[in-house]
Amino acid sequence: MGFDFSPFGGGLDEQYVDWLIAEQSPDMALHFEKLWSYYHNEMRESIAPVDAGGLNPSNRPYRQAQEYGLPSRITGMHYGYFGGLSSGRPAEGIQRKEVVIENDIAWRVDTMVDFLFGKDITIVSRAPEAQRATEIGQILRTMLDANGGSAFLQQLALLGGIFGFVDVILRWGGAGKASSQQGPIDSAGTRGGREGGLAAVRPKTILEVLRIVRDRVVWEAVEAPRSLPILAENEYRHIEFYIQHYWQRHNCLAEADESVVTVNRNEQRGRRQKVTHNVEIIGPRIWQRYENRELVGQGPNPLGVVPVVHMQNLPVPLRYEGISDVEPLIPLQDELNTRLSDRANRITFQSFKMYLGKGIEGFEDRSVGPGRMWSTENPEAQIEEFGGDAGSPSEEAHINHIREALDKASGVASVAAGILKGRIGNLTSAVALKMTLMGVLAKTERKRKCYGQGIKHMCRLALGALDSLGLYPNRPEERDVEIHWSSPLPENLMEKLQEAKLKKELGVRQEQILQELGYSEVDQEK
Repeated sequence: MGFDFSPFGGGLDEQYVDWLIAEQSPDMALHFEKLWSYYHNEMRESIAPVDAGGLNPSNRPYRQAQEYGLPSRITGMHYGYFGGLSSGRPAEGIQRKEVVIENDIAWRVDTMVDFLFGKDITIVSRAPEAQRATEIGQILRTMLDANGGSAFLQQLALLGGIFGFVDVILRWGGAGKASSQQGPIDSAGTRGGREGGLAAVRPKTILEVLRIVRDRVVWEAVEAPRSLPILAENEYRHIEFYIQHYWQRHNCLAEADESVVTVNRNEQRGRRQKVTHNVEIIGPRIWQRYENRELVGQGPNPLGVVPVVHMQNLPVPLRYEGISDVEPLIPLQDELNTRLSDRANRITFQSFKMYLGKGIEGFEDRSVGPGRMWSTENPEAQIEEFGGDAGSPSEEAHINHIREALDKASGVASVAAGILKGRIGNLTSAVALKMTLMGVLAKTERKRKCYGQGIKHMCRLALGALDSLGLYPNRPEERDVEIHWSSPLPENLMEKLQEAKLKKELGVRQEQILQELGYSEVDQEK
């Protein structure tokens, strides 16, 4: 069977979706896989190859993902342009050298995540009525905590930092988990009609609403390789249909076929885990899910909009994808690993003393050590010593320049991760510390704008869903929220309290002052 998009009422072409999955998606997935590999730098086991000289003395029983960007003269491997580490093949006539990988990408990405969501954020409702604002604030905090709280936000920032963007789908599930047969809203309360499911619950108190939100609302982060959005032809910021496709592993074995070799009645070889190719299409009115091109689920979308929130890591005009923190660092990371490997090879050859004996018979069979003596009747015999480590100032300067280039390209200097090099000045002053971390602070502020807008959209979408399902009726003007961010820098509590005291004397509302200090509405009530 194939796709049948007739329930969507036009606007979605089966052949176009086939082309996206078969032609465009593999290239995108390969690109995103390389971005993830350069961040994670996973290690894979390997078997030491045997060359003409026997076992390679510089070989190790593993390979690292960032070896993909090293030249063949170091790795002894050729890698295809359209493949990853698994596409490598031995380079004829080239022996593997010392390979050194120093992952300067991962700690920079992790540092940016720490600066962005290392501390809790405060979501405050801007509903006109105080009582409604308090209830909506409780609902949103419960929803965020049920989906992981700060850890969930850190995952979004990590995926966005690696791939350049991250998408989040609103789903309704049971016991906090979305079923594989559910749609984005599961027809969320519309299965069997508007009177069935959640729509029939009709909670009467805020506590009942909080219980439903905690148990049913699910925010699902979608990694970039699975994402295939269908954007409006005249407006790239509007998602008309959202498609995600992925290979799902099931907790069972695939059905036996002719490739299975039976050893005996109790043992079989060649069995493998069952894997299916899933495709999900979410429209503003209808959703569908296919498994191996067979329709396994379909239902209405009561929200009337595609329940997907798109967040760019850093804004890019006229593009769906944002700027990845990993991609601009890859060439510099390859150059750094190349120079570190070259230095390791130089040290390997020069750190050990070697001797050249001339005119001494059997010199190669005699060991070199304290108290050893050689005798010969050849008056021209001599022993020459060579090797030993020698400094290379230009090599060290080049490596340092590469590290500085990585600092500038990423905006994250070593001091942001707590690495202090030499005398960097007096950092006891808050102004001096901010000047030192100007790059990472400016980049953090830019990211706060992008992710902050995404979080606000998530809140508005969730409140709209509660209203559409009749679980918590609310008006559009009540769905606006504001986000209070904590400073990523260490702060002096006494200075903050003194500043809050001065603001209160100037007439600033006490609620706003407490929110700026990081106290939630629950803390204020206590």
